[in-house]
Amino acid sequence: MSLLEHAGLALLHRIDPERAHGLSLRALRSGLAPLPGPVTSPRLATRLAGLALPNPVGLAAGYDKNAEAIAPLSRAGFGFIEVGAATPLPQPGNPRPRLFRLTEDRAAINRFGFNNAGAEVIAARLARRTPGPVPVGLNLGANKTSENRAADFARVLALCGPHVDFATVNVSSPNTEKLRDLQGPAALSALLAGVMAARAALPRPIPIFLKIAPDLTQGELAQIAGVALQSGLSGIIATNTTLSREGLKSANQEQQGGLSGAPLFEKSTRVLAQLSQLTEGGLPLIGVGGVATAEQAYQKIRAGASAVQLYTAMVYEGISLIPRIARDLDALLARDGFASVAEAVGTGRADWL
Repeated sequence: MSLLEHAGLALLHRIDPERAHGLSLRALRSGLAPLPGPVTSPRLATRLAGLALPNPVGLAAGYDKNAEAIAPLSRAGFGFIEVGAATPLPQPGNPRPRLFRLTEDRAAINRFGFNNAGAEVIAARLARRTPGPVPVGLNLGANKTSENRAADFARVLALCGPHVDFATVNVSSPNTEKLRDLQGPAALSALLAGVMAARAALPRPIPIFLKIAPDLTQGELAQIAGVALQSGLSGIIATNTTLSREGLKSANQEQQGGLSGAPLFEKSTRVLAQLSQLTEGGLPLIGVGGVATAEQAYQKIRAGASAVQLYTAMVYEGISLIPRIARDLDALLARDGFASVAEAVGTGRADWL
């Protein structure tokens, strides 16, 4: 981390977290942050559901909610980025304050509630972007007041799908009441049927991923895996934020919302390994939750992930963390004799079961 980045992070941590979030996006758009471009090597280059990734380290949804900083984020070292979540209609989200740092735990709690500018505005921004060096995806959400939330996902995909490289069905955010109920097998099957019909109508079919919660029982995971395999999904993202507060030390630990960051690593990686076992390699998996080092990214890959995503770690380590993780991951693969990420996927799964 450079002295400039260190000073910038220190300044951001002195102000309200949501305001700091907005300022970090502004800094990216203004060109204040030095950006290395995608980090790649023959070992790091990855195929994910037909997508060509320079490396397997991606940006999780939630940072660039409104697709405002795609160009600089595409040059920040990521192998792929995901923007959103987008809902059919714009919505303000939950009342502020709704984002909290848990510095002692290297974590965050948010209860944003899908605040975004709406699918039409986001689609227009996506349509104007110049195709860049990494795949860009969109997280699909549902409006809080919608009478048919399942249909909302298909509506957003129909509007935005022509302008992205992949999309993620997000039924696992804990911040929209009863949204997680859509993870049940019957509701999920019906929802995904609508999404896949919307995908079939796109000028260019794109991969569709499903993002799941970490707070699922083994039986619920098995049901979701079965639905995912039958529905034609391209993969599963494991996992979203957790409602658990186990082991936290920070003063903000009792805030309502989803917990992300370091405390989520073990729980999300165990869910990932269980999914890998349940799907038996039938679906690519993306590991999310608590990744802050190359070693943790490597553990996710060895637990069964073909790629990983992160977000909260940047709050504490800055944007320079991304190329560092990618380069160090390359070194770990080389150390253990793997010629590619794909060779390492699942080789340590038993350690997490």
